[in-house]
Amino acid sequence: MKILVVGSGGREHAIVWKLKQSQSIERIWCAPGNGGIELDTPCLPLDLNDPNAPADLAERLGVDLTVIGPELPLVLGAVDRLEKRGLAVVGPSADGAQLEGSKVFAKQFMERHGIPTAATYAICDTTEAALATLDKVSWPAVIKADGLCAGKGVLVASSREEGADFIRRAIEQRDFGEAGTRLLIEEALRGEELSYIILTDGDNFIRMAPARDHKRAYDNDAGPNTGGMGAYSIDSLLPAELEQQIIATVVRPTLTGLREEGIRYRGFLYFGLMLTAEGPKVLEYNCRLGDPETQAILLRANFDLARACLLAATGSLTGFEAKWLPGASACVVLASEGYPAQPLTGRKISGLESASQDKGSVVFHAGTRRQGDALFTTGGRVLAVAANGADLDEALRRAYSRIASIHIEGAFYRRDIGAAARKARAVVPA
Repeated sequence: MKILVVGSGGREHAIVWKLKQSQSIERIWCAPGNGGIELDTPCLPLDLNDPNAPADLAERLGVDLTVIGPELPLVLGAVDRLEKRGLAVVGPSADGAQLEGSKVFAKQFMERHGIPTAATYAICDTTEAALATLDKVSWPAVIKADGLCAGKGVLVASSREEGADFIRRAIEQRDFGEAGTRLLIEEALRGEELSYIILTDGDNFIRMAPARDHKRAYDNDAGPNTGGMGAYSIDSLLPAELEQQIIATVVRPTLTGLREEGIRYRGFLYFGLMLTAEGPKVLEYNCRLGDPETQAILLRANFDLARACLLAATGSLTGFEAKWLPGASACVVLASEGYPAQPLTGRKISGLESASQDKGSVVFHAGTRRQGDALFTTGGRVLAVAANGADLDEALRRAYSRIASIHIEGAFYRRDIGAAARKARAVVPA
């Protein structure tokens, strides 16, 4: 197979890394890629804002399959353009991608199909209506920008003052552009979060290893929401009984609902769940693999990802078995100074040479570019250091050991990835 991977982040680097392990692969391209991906496979320019660009490039290269990593091309309809030309692609149509592209669409979809989720207080497109809603909520409350905001358009507000500030920034100051001109205000759910991701052909699916993300910028879940500062994967996150409950109440009703609404969904579907006292409830859908969950999850994948993607795109996943390595994996994100508000870029990256000595870990690039033999930062999340181990302690030790050898002026990372899981395990009676 010849495969084109669309995207430029750490998720896409991890996808390329895993696809290259398939014996069925002849060539892989990534577009637009980044400074680290181009060390592994050829990278080509691509405008992610142009929904026709992936189809144009895939057709020119003569690829057998296109894998679209980020949400923006999916929401803009890149899959529709590829399929119109008879090109195989992993990813949902624009109709299916609305599950991520519009928080309001996703909420109303869940309500139509009886999928457990947070109760809705209001959907507002004016400051006045949103502020009036704040007088009726129970605190804390969740305020979500309707459109795509790179994981930053959600606030768990603990007070009316905090919520009102977010509302004014979204609607009046346009901090999130057009994505924030309509807001969803809903109840705050309590419990533990879980990232449950599937690859589906529209009817059948295989599930990815379970993972837990860390959204807040700083240790102890302090600071603003980000696209994700780290993740870990371990089987104890998902007991068999809980998984069956998730499949029965969330996954299958979602796939059935999509079919009933005439949406053929072929690709990855991410369920951001809160494990509440009443059972699992959906916080959000993503129409693609998570980032940075992918960087942790794919380290545990023990199957041919290229074959699975081709089956999802062109045939049926019936009978395909996705096997996973035992143990655990973890991923720690190294972010630029100022992230997520105003990340400083153009800073040199050093220490990657010494970091390459540990064979139990991998450095996935996100916001990097090459200039000669040197690497420089180009975005907020710069690198994701992932590692596996016999248990979570070993995986975290490897990841943190490796990230400590990398230097970028002003960069930071969370030092408590997986800490809650380790603490919970420590208090369980022997």
